[in-house]
Amino acid sequence: MKILFHPDRADIHLSSVLYALSDPIRLYLVDTIYKSGERTCGDIDVPVVKSTVSHHARTLREAGIVHVRMQGTQRFLSIRTEDLEARFPGLLAAILQAHQNSGELIPFATT
Repeated sequence: MKILFHPDRADIHLSSVLYALSDPIRLYLVDTIYKSGERTCGDIDVPVVKSTVSHHARTLREAGIVHVRMQGTQRFLSIRTEDLEARFPGLLAAILQAHQNSGELIPFATT
């Protein structure tokens, strides 16, 4: 089984976190996981192909925002809330609150 890289708490950098959360799909993924708890990549309904969701999950993992737990062929995502709060107190909550207040909760338009 492949070992996935997760940065140590001290190696989580503000610029990486902000970059990862600057994408609307990734922000939506984080918001959804934050509200509902651990989820698999396939549990979250986004209008992109599976490989793109995997790419976004990797970006979030490498930035230190999510922890990915592998079980069989599934990957479970959870927010590294304690680590983010220890490094940047209030940042994640503020970003998610601003995201919810913006009204742009779904990163895609249905036409």
